[in-house]
Amino acid sequence: MQRVFLLTVIVAFAFAFAAYADERDAVQQTGQPVLVELFANQNCPACPKAHKTMREVSAERDDVLVLTWVVDYWDYLGDDDPMAMREANERQNAYADWLSLRAPYTPQSIYNGVKECPGPRRRQVVKNIESLSRTASRDASLTETDGLVSVIGDVGDTEMLYTVRYMNAEKHDTGVVNPVVSITPLQGLQSVAHGCEEDCAVLLQSMQTGEVVAFWQPG
Repeated sequence: MQRVFLLTVIVAFAFAFAAYADERDAVQQTGQPVLVELFANQNCPACPKAHKTMREVSAERDDVLVLTWVVDYWDYLGDDDPMAMREANERQNAYADWLSLRAPYTPQSIYNGVKECPGPRRRQVVKNIESLSRTASRDASLTETDGLVSVIGDVGDTEMLYTVRYMNAEKHDTGVVNPVVSITPLQGLQSVAHGCEEDCAVLLQSMQTGEVVAFWQPG
């Protein structure tokens, strides 16, 4: 009797594990897209490990867009980082306010504007991505037709659209994932010309909370 009971438990566990694995794989394939923003600088000693983590996550998942914002406040420690942008400093400072942080730091990673953690901490990075990937569809989304982007759904007065341009891996050999080269605010939320054809994304972001409500990429 004990052997039968033990066999039953083992079989039940095996089926439960298989169901969990199927559910996990389904989430990774069909989950909500997650925007990951890494703030870094070449003079930051911990940043190479964060870049490695972002390269791995970007390669392993198809529900993630990683953008790297290069700040300039560590340039005094060595050579100026050629990819540093004043806009990166401003964006990270805004996140510090939105997330009620004491101060910005590197390498810091932000997830849909609502979660953050040190970029090298792979376990926490994946946890943040999967947590947001599993969330229900948001109240608003972006649709694109013939070079015009529009917001569909419920949005407030504080949402804004931005076009963000970056360099893909074919255009540089730094090991940095999608370093941002520009961010341009767009006017309006309906039938807006975005000029985004490749190596770019259009973000819908709340200026009140910092949440990236939705984003669109060509292709």
